[in-house]
Amino acid sequence: MEKVCLSCGEKLIGRSDKKFCSDSCRNNYHHSQHGAQTNFMRNINNILRRNRAILASLNPNGKNSLRKSMLDKAGFNFRYYTHTYTTKEGKVYYFVYDQGYVKLEGDYFALVCNTDI
Repeated sequence: MEKVCLSCGEKLIGRSDKKFCSDSCRNNYHHSQHGAQTNFMRNINNILRRNRAILASLNPNGKNSLRKSMLDKAGFNFRYYTHTYTTKEGKVYYFVYDQGYVKLEGDYFALVCNTDI
């Protein structure tokens, strides 16, 4: 039985376990199989990296408070964070890796940095 390339269908010559006729076909095949899934994860990771960079730039000393409008102006996306921490008092801190924030009264947020990592 003749084996053919999984990407282009060309006849394969060489090793018995060969699946692709060239590196280009191998790359094209894997990109077509995993491209959409990889793009989705890449987009989420880019948002998380940007959120972390925004928090770090607005919080150079490890603790800061500021208005929500400053975060909005910098392009912070509140829908994406890596984890939360709830205090005994019930306050929920949202973290993007080591940089975190918590909503205060009014339009203010407190920014914190988790140095325990």
